[in-house]
Amino acid sequence: MSAKSATWAMSVISAMTNTSPAQAFAATLMAAFAKLGVRNVFLAPGARSQALAIAAGQLAEAERIRLSVRIDERSLGFAALGAALASGEPSIVITTSGTAVANLHPAALEASHAGVPLILLTADRPAELRGVGANQTTNQIGIFADAVRECFDVPAPNGNDGELAEAAKLAADAIATALGFDGDQPGPVQINLAFREPLSASEPNAAALSPRVALAEREEAKPEFAVLPTAGKTVVVAGAGAGEDAVELAEAFGWPLFAEPSSGSRFGANVIVGYRELLSAESTVGKPLAQQINRVVVFGKPTLGRAVIGLLKNPDVEVIVVRNRAYGHFDVTRRAAQFCDELTVLEEPDFEWLTQWRTADAQVNDLAAASATDAVTRAQLVHSVWSATGQDDQLLLGASRMIREADRHAPAKPIRVFSNRGLAGIDGTVATATGLVQVEAAEGNIDGITRVLLGDLTLQHDAGSLAYDHSDGEINLQVIVANDGGGSIFEMLEPAQQLSAESFDRLFRTPQHIDFWSLAQAFGWQHVLVERVGQLDDALTLRGRVIVEVKLG
Repeated sequence: MSAKSATWAMSVISAMTNTSPAQAFAATLMAAFAKLGVRNVFLAPGARSQALAIAAGQLAEAERIRLSVRIDERSLGFAALGAALASGEPSIVITTSGTAVANLHPAALEASHAGVPLILLTADRPAELRGVGANQTTNQIGIFADAVRECFDVPAPNGNDGELAEAAKLAADAIATALGFDGDQPGPVQINLAFREPLSASEPNAAALSPRVALAEREEAKPEFAVLPTAGKTVVVAGAGAGEDAVELAEAFGWPLFAEPSSGSRFGANVIVGYRELLSAESTVGKPLAQQINRVVVFGKPTLGRAVIGLLKNPDVEVIVVRNRAYGHFDVTRRAAQFCDELTVLEEPDFEWLTQWRTADAQVNDLAAASATDAVTRAQLVHSVWSATGQDDQLLLGASRMIREADRHAPAKPIRVFSNRGLAGIDGTVATATGLVQVEAAEGNIDGITRVLLGDLTLQHDAGSLAYDHSDGEINLQVIVANDGGGSIFEMLEPAQQLSAESFDRLFRTPQHIDFWSLAQAFGWQHVLVERVGQLDDALTLRGRVIVEVKLG
């Protein structure tokens, strides 16, 4: 070692053992988060964020938090999103400065639009190093624009009196904002933390701290009620995040329920599985019923199917929106006649209306039986995955062709289904699944299987998230790939009829020839190839980390 290198190494060691205001602030902040019940922390390594990393590691060793380490910040953000979806609690994300912060933007956008609580701890340079071209330095204030509920810009700590109390208060304020305690929609919060050298130290130990901190109480808004004089020819639309309330209302008044797969409402006797076909203008079975609809009650965020959007746009149809904590006042057509938190009907329910819809549904939703030697269709794949998924399992649907196939074919069944429907992008689908499964494993559900059903392009887009942190323990995660050699979802759009086959393939379908066996081997996953119906059921029982490649017929 050269004299220069030895001097540098000694300075690093000195910095790690001497008092560091950055370390004291980071330790207090992280200890306050842990004291307030935040359990899931996601970290990407970096230099400027080292004090936060050390504090998180100390808390994890003391089993005060669950710490997951990822090398890719985009994957990191979506894994944290998945954990927050599964737990309903804020996840903390820790990154260094520069492009690391920018890579969180897709997850921040999804969390913002889906009402998912995230707390983004982004390390930054102190004021004197901003705007001078310092390495890995950009303007991080406002980098997420209105995707975050609030951006706290915290100056570099100097060890002054009161700084540590401010750190504890900052944790409480961030949690309250992320959870929407002020009455706003839950969502992501950025805490931009400037740190000055020495960037870290061995003390204080965050696990030994117990800062004084209290979480503000949620401001509960006074609920608004809607009273409908007649039941009318009403249907209930349950979009993403609708939940059980949509089911209860539909069953109370005998209304047909059009529930998307990720609504949390696709169960019970009122579900009309084939609602998309029945609402279609070309449907001879459904058209007489669809023309009678004079009211729609909307829960959650409808994101699938032009038929539903067309129904909501119909000027002869009254639209009533039931507020949703995650998605807010979702009024996609800006036609809602009324917003409410709860509603009731004065007229007695007419179950004949529901009977007519159920009869029509049975005519369009008859899946033909398949033999073991048949090629796997999209409809058969959806049915098999739904059948295999039980109460202890959970399912994540990628935002591409397969979620639309699930909307068409998935039977009514009370299983836990997730999907990133805030912006409905294909970003970070595998990463989101790893966040979901980590929470399950940490909470002791070792029997359940987490499945993610996605297309081949969606997996390719997030292949790096297969690099799972083995220190998180063993998991049961099936990545089920519907392999049709490219973006078949674009076949549903106008260019499929407007362009030549060659132009369409190049510009939209983008055919791929990925060797998924090699991909699985590279990341240490099992791989099983399914080409026939008879192979599918066995594949869906496999445990561990498995890529189930389904060649569609």
